[in-house]
Amino acid sequence: MNSRTIERRMPVIKESLKAKTSNDFQRIIHEFLPTDLAFVHSRLSDTEQFHFLQFLNVEQLTDLILIMDHDKQIDLFHKLGKEKTALVLDWMNNEDLAVLLEDLSIQQKTELLEGMREEESQFVLNMIEYPSETAGRIMTNRYVWIPQHYTVSEVVDKLKSYASISETINYLYVIDEERKLLGVVSYRGLILAEPDEYIVEIMHSPVLSVPVDTDQEEVAFLIQKYNMVAIPVVEKDERLVGIVTVDEVLDIIVMEADEDFRKMNATGGKTIDFNTKATVAAYRRLPWLILLLFIGLISGTIISRFEETLAQVVALAFFMPMIAGMTGNTGTQSLAVIVRGLTTKKLSRSVVIRLLVRELRVGLMIGVICGILIALIAYLWQGNMYLGFVVGSSLIATLIVGTMAGTIIPLILYKFKVDPAVASGPLITTINDILSLVIYFGIATMFLSYM
Repeated sequence: MNSRTIERRMPVIKESLKAKTSNDFQRIIHEFLPTDLAFVHSRLSDTEQFHFLQFLNVEQLTDLILIMDHDKQIDLFHKLGKEKTALVLDWMNNEDLAVLLEDLSIQQKTELLEGMREEESQFVLNMIEYPSETAGRIMTNRYVWIPQHYTVSEVVDKLKSYASISETINYLYVIDEERKLLGVVSYRGLILAEPDEYIVEIMHSPVLSVPVDTDQEEVAFLIQKYNMVAIPVVEKDERLVGIVTVDEVLDIIVMEADEDFRKMNATGGKTIDFNTKATVAAYRRLPWLILLLFIGLISGTIISRFEETLAQVVALAFFMPMIAGMTGNTGTQSLAVIVRGLTTKKLSRSVVIRLLVRELRVGLMIGVICGILIALIAYLWQGNMYLGFVVGSSLIATLIVGTMAGTIIPLILYKFKVDPAVASGPLITTINDILSLVIYFGIATMFLSYM
């Protein structure tokens, strides 16, 4: 809903809060999205905010809190009181609650979790102990587990009780007395089975699972590879402790892609948005840009070395930006493909060789097509066949080199356990600028007597 529509409803909202008529209030805001609720909350006085929070139901409060900054979240919980805070925390996803609690002191965590169900609060506290960006930190305990001695009819009865709070009922996990994972039953398999069959007779075993310390990107890769809705998470003794759902994996993919994008654009992998202060944004960008500044000086040195070549054939200067720009662009394209591919594939010698051969062929095809095109343009413009040959052959060579640089550099970084996304677009572009100028002026100097 747009802000103008909300502004028009503000007087009515305030009137319902003043009259303390929660039914009227809910009727007015029932179509509001969480962002709309946050906008309304920001336009109210302290007294109005108190009534506003009391009139929201648990689901609305949870959605509102999740889109707020960390400090505002804690402030809202203090305003809600222990009873309503406990209801909201119980409603929240485990992974969201773990993020909320991560930076709090022990006393703050204790106060916040005081009214929650003990099982839920203990599970979240255990989650926080696992390393960040691992399966243990993104799993949930909201799934249906089945004792191995249950019959199908007993499973159906349990499913009716827990389906509303479970993240998914597509898979039901079979465990023994020690909670060790034995097998899995699909919802379809449960429906097709006879009521008096034992669950161990229809379950599938063994089950693909991940240890709690598995990297979240590996979890995402497995769910994508095997087209799963969820994957179980186990301790070292195979004891089932949670599941990771495909919804959480989608969030991970978006987050990782956003992080890689920021790294590739030389912002240090840290968020810079509309609300970031100018001094902070400059501080995060400067290290990379200063490094690239000094590397870029090499380009100027190369040009100065070929002053005589430029002086004799001034037309060469016209094609310099095009040669450097095209080389940088193709390198950045290859870099983007490699960084994205490394998040979903495990490298082996055969994969690397196949990748290098493919990118070489890509660079060759792009280079030949673009090289022939620019050679014709240069010839028609200047009427000099040799100028066309120099420009065209230079572009072919630089596009091949640029494509391979954008492929090889991130692969080398990956081999040495460095995040390949730090081979940022600006860095690849700067390196390719230097290589393209060396190739361009080298070929031009060789054929200078003909031009």
